[in-house]
Amino acid sequence: MTTLKTMLGRTLFVLSASSLALAMPAAAQNVVPEDLTTIAPVPTDFDPPKTSWGDPDLRGTYPIDNIASLPMNRPEQYGDRFYLTEEEFAARQEQAGRSDAAYAAEEEAGTIGMGHWVESDASGRRTSLLVYPTSGQLPGLTEDAQKRYQAGRSSWTPNTDFEWLGDFDTWDRCITRGFPASMFPFRYNNGIRVLQAPGFVTIQLEMIHDARVIPIVADKAAADAMRWPADVRAWMGQSIGWWEGNTLVIETTNIVSGDSVPHDTYDRGPSPLNMATMGVPPFNTIPTGENAKVTERLTMTDPGHIVYELTYNDPEVFTDKWTARLDWTQDNDYSFFEYACHEGNVQPRNYITASRAGLEALSEEDAASNTSH
Repeated sequence: MTTLKTMLGRTLFVLSASSLALAMPAAAQNVVPEDLTTIAPVPTDFDPPKTSWGDPDLRGTYPIDNIASLPMNRPEQYGDRFYLTEEEFAARQEQAGRSDAAYAAEEEAGTIGMGHWVESDASGRRTSLLVYPTSGQLPGLTEDAQKRYQAGRSSWTPNTDFEWLGDFDTWDRCITRGFPASMFPFRYNNGIRVLQAPGFVTIQLEMIHDARVIPIVADKAAADAMRWPADVRAWMGQSIGWWEGNTLVIETTNIVSGDSVPHDTYDRGPSPLNMATMGVPPFNTIPTGENAKVTERLTMTDPGHIVYELTYNDPEVFTDKWTARLDWTQDNDYSFFEYACHEGNVQPRNYITASRAGLEALSEEDAASNTSH
């Protein structure tokens, strides 16, 4: 992906987020229960510091590189287990150590490249990001959604003829990853920053620099009263939050709906999951239904960690809701770098040019074949 290649210049920074994460205590990971087939509850006994206006203080930078190699779906070898065995965990740590050694070798040789470009590890003992369904697998698509998924087009779908920008998704075009896809780890640019002011929480994302400005109200009833009309939509939806004890609850509705089947860019909708998150279905063509709703819960479990849970409910597309849990580790030394995407994004032009050339060559071959007969 040319968009990725344009990012190579920014990899000269030498902070290895994976190394930092592995060096930190595993407090962000919930205590592993004896029964590895049960998910530990989110700890709620920590009383976080408060802002000057009295809200729990979640402010900070939380890069999630350290969980970027945890797949969304649970790999088959783990069966019904939410957690690794001690032996499996030791092997995971050994693999992470080899990655750190590769980073160090690049720095020593002055050849910083892929080792620092793809900042991705799987720290902790979890087997996947999903905690519901308990099978560790995303629910199946409805019959209609499956048809739309298979008919969709993006630069990730095979045998696609690229005629114009309507054949590319919004991530290809450097617009947005959409929602909730933007909240999940990728292979790079995994910085998340939480900012707070009286009445608002802002979640800033490093990739594409999306920023979610979220008003904070008294409760869910107050949030429901603020909802936009159903025909008012945004790529990131309308997010409204409230506090339940020390947990920040955010509910998002009014997400742009649709699929990637139409050729008109204005008629195309986002995918709720992006294939660049490990363990997600391919192609970036999962539809988004008109009634899709996202519920997020952010709970600080100790001074440096937040447990982030996201539940996605879209009965038009998925046969059941699903919930992912991510452990955020605070690192305020982590810096956001410019996401230089539009400036060097020649991917759509090159795909279109190459596709047209290929189609022209096939047309000439057909014409020659018909002439010879």
